[in-house]
Amino acid sequence: MTTTAAHLSLPPVTADPGSLRAAWRIFWRGGLMSYGMLFNWARPSIYFPTLIGGPTFQLLFFAALGSYAAGRSPAYFALGNAVQVSALAGIFGMTMAIANERWFSTLPAILATPANRIALFAGRFLPFIANGLFVSLYAIAFGVIFLGVRFEASTLGVAGLALLVTVFSCTAIGALQGAISLRLRDGLFGANLLMLTFLLFCGVNIPVASLPAWMQVISNLLPFTHGLAQVGGLISLEAVIGVAYAVAAFALFSYLERSARANATLDVR
Repeated sequence: MTTTAAHLSLPPVTADPGSLRAAWRIFWRGGLMSYGMLFNWARPSIYFPTLIGGPTFQLLFFAALGSYAAGRSPAYFALGNAVQVSALAGIFGMTMAIANERWFSTLPAILATPANRIALFAGRFLPFIANGLFVSLYAIAFGVIFLGVRFEASTLGVAGLALLVTVFSCTAIGALQGAISLRLRDGLFGANLLMLTFLLFCGVNIPVASLPAWMQVISNLLPFTHGLAQVGGLISLEAVIGVAYAVAAFALFSYLERSARANATLDVR
């Protein structure tokens, strides 16, 4: 009997949840799984109309309206909106990837696991940064082909870096919105407000210098404002803003986790 029990016993678990290898696996595989399972728009029937069709019509609408109302080239409005549409993936995607843990009833498992929290949280960023870059690059290509957007060869490197940092900053504020949504009934309402805020405050269609002083103060605290400027000295500021939002999102998530443990709820309600 003892021999049979010893034969059937499982091998001891030797993996350290806090090891670097385990953290990397959580970061990489957890991020990809969260994209496929928690991102409601991952299905082609929703993805293409929302993340391809929506940005296309947004570019056409503001390029036509802006050139008529302001007398500027359609390329000016096309470029700003081509960068701004990355927020669809960054804000809505990260909101879903975090808030849906609660609505899909997987949050208790997240709170109970001993996995590295930084790896678990940061892994959500990568798929949505890549998705935001894809959407924005598509919109820029559309603007180049149909709306007269042009780049000088000498500025491509700075423009590419500005786009990457801007998409990261947008994804970071989406993570903060996702953490806030763990306590809300409808987190996507806040995501919609952020999208409209970016359109109004960040110089996408109206130059920041033309805004009232109080709006300029707010615009300087938001993603896109400094990324759209595409000036090397402002890219670092955009990166700092993005890191600040990411740290705030992780801090809020950690606070909600500690609150759940203190209340013995394994949830954040």
